[in-house]
Amino acid sequence: KYDKEWILMLDDWLDGVDGSTPDGVLAQLMPAGMKMGSMAMGPGQDDHSSGKPASPHASPSHKSSGPSRVLHGSHSQLLRGEAGSVNYPLYLANGRIPTQPSTFRCRPGERIRLRIINAGSETAFRVALAGHRLTVTHTDGYPVQHRTTDALLIGMAERYDVLVTAKDGVFPLVALAEGKKGQALAVLRTDKGRTVPPAGVRPDELDGEVVPARRLVPADSVVLDDREPDREMRIRVTGTMEKYDWGFDHEQYDERQRHPVRAGERVRLTLINATDMWHPLHLHGHTFALTGLDAAGARKDTAIVLPHRKLVVDFDADNPGLWMLHCHNQYHSESGMMTILGYRK
Repeated sequence: KYDKEWILMLDDWLDGVDGSTPDGVLAQLMPAGMKMGSMAMGPGQDDHSSGKPASPHASPSHKSSGPSRVLHGSHSQLLRGEAGSVNYPLYLANGRIPTQPSTFRCRPGERIRLRIINAGSETAFRVALAGHRLTVTHTDGYPVQHRTTDALLIGMAERYDVLVTAKDGVFPLVALAEGKKGQALAVLRTDKGRTVPPAGVRPDELDGEVVPARRLVPADSVVLDDREPDREMRIRVTGTMEKYDWGFDHEQYDERQRHPVRAGERVRLTLINATDMWHPLHLHGHTFALTGLDAAGARKDTAIVLPHRKLVVDFDADNPGLWMLHCHNQYHSESGMMTILGYRK
């Protein structure tokens, strides 16, 4: 039970800042001489401007503009390596910059359900509320056995629900851009007389305990039934920053490719990260259970796989169709890290 429900939408932002655009930044990330492709169009469809089949490296529709946003030397211990490749000028909480933060008002002792969403393109956020511990209740909309932590690491497209009991005062709610410079900020306030925390405030909780998703135990109502997989699939996550050739099994997205399964199957999907970067991987149309030796079975639809590690998930093929599997780093997916799982009734 809770007294108030708040949404915290986190984002990284560069569009329109000093002439930058996401397409322009993607062009900056590509190796010199390589042209940016439109992966969404895919090989085999017509490029109506030329009448020729589109290639994976078709000419960009938006040339690189604005200052270079390429980030070098980012590092995160939590992410076991490079944290990202884009240097964002702004990190936002509910659309607001840190010097003009959103304020959540309540009374001391009230219990708050805080629903945190990472809507960013290329940034993981480490989230903490000064002076408070967070009790995790849900991940990606699915309940878990309650687990208390100081902070959470949230990859792109991941969602977490937490409960906090408000203390008396003014407290910064900080979303640190993991491994980068900058952060988003909101404020929890129970009185009217105190000043707003500075934009660069860093609560001690950010350096405290961080519970990873694999350690969360699903609530009994969402535990997958005990069943051996009918099909096992292994997909390698491949690519490098130097070539910017992100893909699966050394292949970039081709809309004609299919990874077939059959309706009604329990599928065990092992995603092996053969790259030096972390990836938040998302499967459309399904939720999966985090399995493997060190996972407790939490239900999710997006999960982080660390460099040179593997992610093992189980899902039930109970929703026939063509479903995208992709990295939720938008620059990785746009350059080819997407594929399709498909099945009929």
